[in-house]
Amino acid sequence: MSGRAAAAANRAALLRDARRERMRLFGLGTPALLLVIVLMVIPVGWLFWLSALADDGSLSAVNYLRLVALPSYRRILLATFEISAAATVLCVALGYPLAYTLSLLPERLANLCLLGVLMPFWTSILVRTYAWLVLLQRHGLVNEWGMRLGLWQRPLELVHDVTGTLIGLVHIMLPFLVLPAYGSMRAVDRECLRAAASLGAAPMQAFWRVFLPLSLPGVLAGALMVFILCLGSFVTPAMLGGGKVIMVANAIATDVQIFYNWGAASALGAVLLVLTGAILWAAARLAGSERLFGGHGG
Repeated sequence: MSGRAAAAANRAALLRDARRERMRLFGLGTPALLLVIVLMVIPVGWLFWLSALADDGSLSAVNYLRLVALPSYRRILLATFEISAAATVLCVALGYPLAYTLSLLPERLANLCLLGVLMPFWTSILVRTYAWLVLLQRHGLVNEWGMRLGLWQRPLELVHDVTGTLIGLVHIMLPFLVLPAYGSMRAVDRECLRAAASLGAAPMQAFWRVFLPLSLPGVLAGALMVFILCLGSFVTPAMLGGGKVIMVANAIATDVQIFYNWGAASALGAVLLVLTGAILWAAARLAGSERLFGGHGG
């Protein structure tokens, strides 16, 4: 009987210690939790609240029905996803070979080359976008040099359309793909490639069947990051699109600044937020959250 009493007392003491430990951890996490609530939960909640208000202040779904009824909003959403997907594909096509090349270099030299990848971060997006506007305009350096070299006879339309927008987005978003892809490639055990070679695999076979699958988590994480960031782009389509390329962020700004329609702008933002969350959820389900966000494959 005394043994049972001692065991019960020991369990009670352990439970008290566990509760105190949880309270301490909760106390340590409270500042971060309050920061998340103030900076994320309250603004997002306010966004959804505004989207559910009609012009007379009553609760209504009129703002969401407007998004469904007006073809212009559907075209804007479609253009946003198409441009974001195209920019993501271009970033993968350009970024994967670059990251692979960096992963083959000695670590010290690779770190030095990574400074070139990170260098665009040291300049604001507005300055970089304006630089592309200067380079790609009808009498910019690209058209002038192209005509001098005889590559084309007339100035090409490289800005104020989808082409200029894609060029600017790829330049801005490329580091977001290269960095996680490089980290994933660096984490690949080169002994796996040697083992494949010892079993008779040619270099290309070893790459496609061993290296590529092991490097995919970083590439997928980078591509997802690029796609999500492109969905919310504002400066690049506004400047390089010249009013011909309108993405969701530009439409939101127009609804607020020109039409003073906070309800329509909030509904559009809420729809984009929900779609972005759905994309993240679907990607985590298909690729696996640990595989997608956990750094590297294994």
